[in-house]
Amino acid sequence: MNGRRPSDVIDALHHTIVGQRSVVEALLLGLLANGHVLLDGPPGLAKTLACRALAAALEGEFRRVQFTPDLLPSDIVGTRIFDQREGRFTTMVGPIFANVVLADEINRAPAKVQSALLEAMQERQVTIGPQTFPLPDPFIVMATMNPFDTDGTYQLPLAQMDRFLIRIGVGYPSRDEELAILDRFAVEDTQLLRAVASMPDVKTWREQAHAVHLDHKLKRYIVELVATTREPHDLIEHGASPRATLAIAHLARAKALLAGRDYALPDDARAVAPLALRHRIDFSYRVASEGHDADRLVESLVLAVPAP
Repeated sequence: MNGRRPSDVIDALHHTIVGQRSVVEALLLGLLANGHVLLDGPPGLAKTLACRALAAALEGEFRRVQFTPDLLPSDIVGTRIFDQREGRFTTMVGPIFANVVLADEINRAPAKVQSALLEAMQERQVTIGPQTFPLPDPFIVMATMNPFDTDGTYQLPLAQMDRFLIRIGVGYPSRDEELAILDRFAVEDTQLLRAVASMPDVKTWREQAHAVHLDHKLKRYIVELVATTREPHDLIEHGASPRATLAIAHLARAKALLAGRDYALPDDARAVAPLALRHRIDFSYRVASEGHDADRLVESLVLAVPAP
């Protein structure tokens, strides 16, 4: 290897993205932990640009799919076409066959299209007709989502939300950051730094992250973080699944690697827990009707668990 580090990719993203430091780090955590990433926020906050910048920084194949109400599952995974000259069916693969797939505005397509992604996201393979095709390695889906109550959007089913390793809430920039955006992009087109790292680099980083040590006490702490979401609560219908426990462990390892450590700390698990829990909790209708902040609720649950 040539000594490339995950921090090189972070620097490349900051070359394009103004501010949004937590978003940039979360994208890298998802990449290192071999999971899919969901970016949630109003339009115009550079969600798509952040995904494009990450894909450009990696020497892999990138495909973008714009989700619309008339999108079909075959538009994503591919289809079989009868070749009259050959007298047989041929398979035309879809844009899902790439290292980095950007599902733009994922909640603008109906449930049938959403289900087409489930096998790809979970099994890293797709079925087209009688054949099953493996997807490239590495393979990561980065999806952007507008608030579900805006016009033309659907609410994603909880089963699909659970397939995303992390959900990132993208907020508005500060006044200083918005001024920097104006200075940087008002005149020139956005320039993306390309080929900062390669797919073999990503595989190496993932192996290093997987080798990060988790102490037994830290594992118990992670289990408690998830278990506390399942305890009786006025604002929670159902808590997070065991997949959340695995997600926090993977993300804690990835965060330790970004910090240059070969062991994870309770602070690592505490910092990444909201990213893994927010979209895996089934909140009561009272959260929306009474104006509760779901993110603050998750943070309060995490802080209530004493660290080892």
